[in-house]
Amino acid sequence: MASDDTPCSGFIDFELTVVSSDGLKQEKQLTASQRKYYNLCRRKSFAAFVASTRVASQTEEGTSWICCGQIFEEHAAIHKHVARTHHPELQQLTQSSYERLLTKLEEDSEPLQQREAEPVDMSAWMPDTSHISEKQLQKGPGKVLLYYQYCQLEDPHVICAWQKDLCERLCLTGKVRIATEGINGTVGGTNVATDIYIEAMCSHPLFKMDKEYFKTSDGGTECFTDLRVGVYKEIVPMGVDPSVISYRLAGIHLEPEEFHKEVEALFADGDLCNDTILLDCRNFYESKIGQFTQCLAPNIRKFSYFPDYVDQNLELFRDKKVLMYCTGGIRCERGSAYLRSKDVCKEVYQLKGGIHKYLERFPDGFYRGKLFVFDERYAISSNSDVISDCRYCGCPWDQYKLCSTQFCCQLVLSCPSCRQEGRTACCPTCHTKGQGSSISLQRKEACECTDERPRIPQDV
Repeated sequence: MASDDTPCSGFIDFELTVVSSDGLKQEKQLTASQRKYYNLCRRKSFAAFVASTRVASQTEEGTSWICCGQIFEEHAAIHKHVARTHHPELQQLTQSSYERLLTKLEEDSEPLQQREAEPVDMSAWMPDTSHISEKQLQKGPGKVLLYYQYCQLEDPHVICAWQKDLCERLCLTGKVRIATEGINGTVGGTNVATDIYIEAMCSHPLFKMDKEYFKTSDGGTECFTDLRVGVYKEIVPMGVDPSVISYRLAGIHLEPEEFHKEVEALFADGDLCNDTILLDCRNFYESKIGQFTQCLAPNIRKFSYFPDYVDQNLELFRDKKVLMYCTGGIRCERGSAYLRSKDVCKEVYQLKGGIHKYLERFPDGFYRGKLFVFDERYAISSNSDVISDCRYCGCPWDQYKLCSTQFCCQLVLSCPSCRQEGRTACCPTCHTKGQGSSISLQRKEACECTDERPRIPQDV
């Protein structure tokens, strides 16, 4: 039997039309499957809102609802009132529900179901640390490693077990993603521990790596809250099955010196955006604090939105030469493969080793500002340029902090002066909730930061 709060058939179309009026532009940008999920969330949000107005009846006369000081005794009446009067709240509820559903569906939210690895003798893969003291592994100057390697792994669970054991023995913290397509990791520890880790990785017969595969920066175990090692479907979460779009289809790799010359030639010829696109395939909060001069930086929140961005902006890339870059190179492997699969670009190139390797060669090159990193540091720098502003007063500022609202995980740029005045939330809505409002905030999406930003921007 249907719930009393489910929109009756006579008002379903009316409800959907009214609620979606403000969000119509954003909904048009969704793919067919995304619209299906969005509509499901919209109907559920409407039903939940109506249910919140229902009052328990003490008689046998039936159900009634109270909203805005009025009493409603018929389904049609309460549905019509909610649809006409509360569509801003319904839109916010829908968006919040939709974002939570996407997070749940995406591969990067949870690793694949773990299972016990088949018994394998991993002793040959373990480095000899008998001559190393615990103090050397736990205390002293340290660094953070960033690396990836695409290769075929028949049993990623065995590699996962080995990685957990290896990192724990070396007292490392960080994140390691393993899949049948390879491994992707960033770990922090002492210089002694990280050097041993690099040697262990380079000596493993499956990876065929050398020291050049590793990008290093100052840091240590304190840069991560814990150690997380898991088996996933993709080593970088693009949301596209690796068997459909493989890293083997990636664009042409350019060494930092070659990439630098290409960008230099672009500025010299004034060719940018006419025949060539310098494409940043990172997220908006990364490119906001640092990017290559005059790049195209899509305003997307996560890399799994990149395929939809390409699909909805194909004409932007038609007959163009594309120079792609990201933090360490891994997103360009799959991102360039996806772009090439559309068969619209003249050529697709990618920066080998990413911004990390470029800054090692050209700290004062064409990349300006800070480099965002996915750990407790949030950013590292190689030049003094500040290209972003305080969210509140507009003064130059590029040091991220977490939103001060308890359940919000958004990052905010708030300068010291504004923070002293209590402006520590990511947006006015979160600021109000942080002051004790009774409104319940579900995760990070229910705030102005996402309401004001199209999920997939149109840059054509």
